[in-house]
Amino acid sequence: MPELTLRSAMQLYETGLECGAAGGPPPRCHAVGEDGSRRRLPLERWLRRAEAEEERLLSELGGPVLDVGCGAGRHLVALRDLGVEATGVEISPAAAAIARERGGEVVEGSIFEVPRGGGWNAALLLDGNIGIGGEPRGLLARVAALLRPGGCLLVELEPPSARTRSLRLRLESAGEVSEWMPWAWVAADAIEDLARAAGLRTEALWPVGGRWFARLCREREPWRP
Repeated sequence: MPELTLRSAMQLYETGLECGAAGGPPPRCHAVGEDGSRRRLPLERWLRRAEAEEERLLSELGGPVLDVGCGAGRHLVALRDLGVEATGVEISPAAAAIARERGGEVVEGSIFEVPRGGGWNAALLLDGNIGIGGEPRGLLARVAALLRPGGCLLVELEPPSARTRSLRLRLESAGEVSEWMPWAWVAADAIEDLARAAGLRTEALWPVGGRWFARLCREREPWRP
């Protein structure tokens, strides 16, 4: 196997998005865990419009909605078309730029740096974004603190048969590899305890088209790490 060239995870992710956004096929990019797991990043899907199942889920939300890790903005576009006020938070400058070009409103930076708190009616943690930072309990607590009382979080999860775990992973694409970064996978049957610790109530848990989602609602002061 040829030696891989080391780049940052951000660079590999942005290269893939920019190739796809320019009209060409994005390079194959995989998230490889230190446990030997290997998943292909669905860059093509992330650059397309939201799927019908996703649009149905989003149609149930009232604004303002905060899309955490909005990426190229397909959920922001869907919410806009539904007439729902929405803002994305995205740490990747390239992804944020693509989302803005598509008409989305985006705050560039980390979810832990978003200044506006307590006023969001709903929030999104989709496409595996509950894994951001490798500490789902702390991430849920942060998002809960940004919701108004009674506000809800729509989160995408692993199937109940999956194993909940925090690990290091790296990205590999076209002969290049990134440094290791912390991430987490959360199974559907593990979300209730994590949500409760963050001051969230698990209101619903269901599968759609092979994917699993939960609706978590804020009902008390959240746990603070």
